[in-house]
Formats: sequence, structure tokens, C-alpha cells
Amino acid sequence: MEETKPNNLRWWILLTVIIGTFLGRLDQTIVNLALPKIIDDFGISVTSAGWIATAYILANAIFVPIWGKLGDTIGRKKVYIIGFAIFILGSVLAGFAWNLSSMIVFRVIQAIAGSADYPTAMAILAVTFKEGKERGQALGIWSSSFAAASVFGPLLGGPLIDNFGWRSVFLINLPIGIIGTYMALRFINESKSESKPKYFDWWGAITLGISLSSVVLVLDKGSDWGWTSASAIIAYATAFLSMWLFVWIENRVPEPIVNMKFFKIPAFVNTLVNNFVIFMGMMGGIFLIPIFAQTFMGYDATQSGYLFMPMAAALMIGAPLGPWLGERYKAKWIIFWSTMLSGIGIFLLSFLEPKSGALAIIIPLCIMAMSMGFGMAQRTNIIASLVDQKEIGVASSVLALIRNISGAFGIALFGTILTSRVEWNILKINSLSTLTSNAAIDIQKYMSLVSLKAQIDAYDFVFLIASIFIVIGALAVLWLKVDTKKGVTVHVE
Repeated sequence: MEETKPNNLRWWILLTVIIGTFLGRLDQTIVNLALPKIIDDFGISVTSAGWIATAYILANAIFVPIWGKLGDTIGRKKVYIIGFAIFILGSVLAGFAWNLSSMIVFRVIQAIAGSADYPTAMAILAVTFKEGKERGQALGIWSSSFAAASVFGPLLGGPLIDNFGWRSVFLINLPIGIIGTYMALRFINESKSESKPKYFDWWGAITLGISLSSVVLVLDKGSDWGWTSASAIIAYATAFLSMWLFVWIENRVPEPIVNMKFFKIPAFVNTLVNNFVIFMGMMGGIFLIPIFAQTFMGYDATQSGYLFMPMAAALMIGAPLGPWLGERYKAKWIIFWSTMLSGIGIFLLSFLEPKSGALAIIIPLCIMAMSMGFGMAQRTNIIASLVDQKEIGVASSVLALIRNISGAFGIALFGTILTSRVEWNILKINSLSTLTSNAAIDIQKYMSLVSLKAQIDAYDFVFLIASIFIVIGALAVLWLKVDTKKGVTVHVE
């Protein structure tokens, strides 16, 4: 049974879930800036510090579908508030962590709680904004906050860390979280599936968690282990076997955590494929930009953050265009051009070099952000329109899961490509170059120049590959077909 509240409060509900989404995604990006300080404070290695991020990704990926199912069954408002409150508690605990082990435990708490946001927030908006046009506008604005947080993370994190220390990036969540929790209690309507659940698919949750843990673990550590090492092979086998068991279980239990019938809907699968490819290419390419700017262009961390400010503005301009375009054009073409233009933006980054100015980064990022912005609402709205209202939470959790895994996959894949390309470039440049001097200083200069040239060319190569992946994702959209539901505006046919 749903609570009823005045209709004019629906935009307050949107603002409420935006705060939760923005805060959760901001935390993921801002913590990376704090890692050097944490390493010094705890006296740990870079490899050990990597587990701070890895543990978060693992826990977040595992619990997204579980929260989505719980939201549909016991109440989305209830799950949203519980998740948000525990996330704030985990943030405060992380702010007082005293060593690596305590930090990892508190980050896992954060990740488990934070993973409740995406599926429940999307479901809350879907049941709050029932009319197609307004739903598209709401989902577009909300989706823009998801991406904007990844932009503002580097921008806000630098000044916080420099002025107040690394613990401030966790403790800042407390005052904002209190406001967000109050707004959730005050404005959000309770909603859940009309059917009474009799069974929770714990075995499905466990096997899915094992499979996703294995996948994310090998993606994060594969380059260190070696992609064909014994550890990697064990991870591949574990992921495959547990995923097979998961599918087998889901096809037999009365109330599966992920309904396999979703994957019999071509438009659902196609939209997931598009999201996977575009987020893989985008995340795999963009995570290298601050590194390139600081390593080769002479920017510091704060200056690198400024490069992303115009991108945030472009994203906010592009997001409201999505619903407007949706009233005039087929969703298929909106998503196609959104993806294609994003690929062009990434492609322009393949021309970067040390003497490039700030505009060489800002313009491509703005092209990518604006085009991503006007396609977000259509991607999200299609997923919401293809399933029954009672299953929106589960369906949206699948979309969130795909985005999380694709981002991790893109970062791991393109990081590996970068390393391999640098080695290949060094061999190629050496084979085409001649050093006539035997002086030690000349040899040292020669090796430095070869390494520099090899690295710059490798970055450009990765941006090129990322753009190709995104273009492939755009072409896949051309086969997208949707039979729209009553009351949902998704122009595709």
C-alpha cells in the first residue's frame, strides 16, 4: 500500500534522491585523491592501499541487486533510508580509521549501504513521476547528478584534503547526510510490490556475489597477477561456475533476485549492452586524463580538477535536452547520437600532447558530457518502461550493476592496454632510433626521451581504442526496438 502525499512535493522527492545519489558517487571519486595521504599516514604500500578501492567495488557490486529486490518487497523508502543512514555511519567510521584493516572494514560498510541508493532511487522516481514526459525529465535530471558527482569529486577533494586532511573527505558526509536523511523521511512516499513476498533468494544472492566478486577481483588485480596466472585462472573459473549456478537457481526459485525473463526482452538486453560499452569506454578513457594532465602538462591536482568544471556544466545543459528530444524523435536515434558524439569527444583526446592547452581537454570533455547528458534519460526510461512497476527496483539494480562492472572493466582493460602499449612503443622507437654518443649523460637523456615519447603515444592510443568501443556501442543501438507501455513515453519504433 502506497502512502499518498501532495502531488506538488514530487520535485522535492527528486531533490532528495539527488542528494543521496550525488553524495554516494562523490565519495567513490573523492577518496582516490586521498589515497596518497592515507598511504603516508598508515605507512602502507600502494598495492595494499589498492584494497581500499577494491573492497568498495566488490561490496558495492554484490549488494546492488540485493537492495533492489528488498526495496521492491519490504518498501523502497525504508530501504533507501536504512542504506543512507548506514552509509553516513560508515563514512564517519572511515574518517576515524586507525589502520588499513579498519579502513577496509569501514569502506565495506559504506559500499554495502551505498549500493542501496541507485536501485531504490530509480524505483522511487519511477513510481513518483507516473506521466511519461515528467518521468523522463526527472530521470534525466537525476542521471545527470550521477555523472556530475564523478566530475566534482576531483574538484572538491583537493581543497578538502589540502586544508583539512584526508579524514575530511569522509567526515563531510555527516552534515550533508543528516540533511538528506531528514528530507527522505519528510518527502519520500513509501512504495513496494503489491504481491506479498514469501521467499528471499539467498542462494541466488550468494552465487551472484561470488561471481561478481571474482570478476571484479580479477579485473582489479589481473595486471599484477598476470592475466593467465594461476590466480587469474582460478578467478575466471570461480566466476563462470558461480554464474552458471546463479542462472540455474534463478530459473527455478519462486521469487528470484534477478528475473531471467528480463533478458528475454531484446530492448532490455540491447540497452544494457549500450550502457556497458559506453561506460566501459568512457570510464576507461577518462580516468587517465588527470594523470596525463599532471604528468605531462605540468598541472597540479587542483588545476586538473578545474579542467572538469566545464564538463559538469555541459552535462547539466545536456540532461534536460533528453526529455525535450524524446518528444520529437525516436529514442533509438537519441541514444545513437548520444553515444556516437560521446565517442567523438573521446576520440579528440587522442591528439593530446604535452604542449596542448587546457582547451584540448575541456572541449572533448564538454562534447562527451553534453551528448551523454541528453541520452541518459532515454536509457533509464527504457529500462523502467519494459518491466512491471513492482519490478522496477530489480531492473534498475541490473542497470546499476552493468554500469559498475563496465566501469571497473574499462579501467582495468585500458590500464592494461596502456602498459602494454608503452612497452611496445619503447621497442618500436628504439628500433627506429640511433644514438651515436656513448656518454652516460647522453644515454640517460636518450632513454628518458624514448620513455616520454612512448608514454604519450600510449595515452593517445588508449583514447583512440576507447572511442572505438563507444562507437561500437552506438551502432548496437540501431537494432533497438521497444513496444512502449501505456502511460510511458519512449519513442523508439
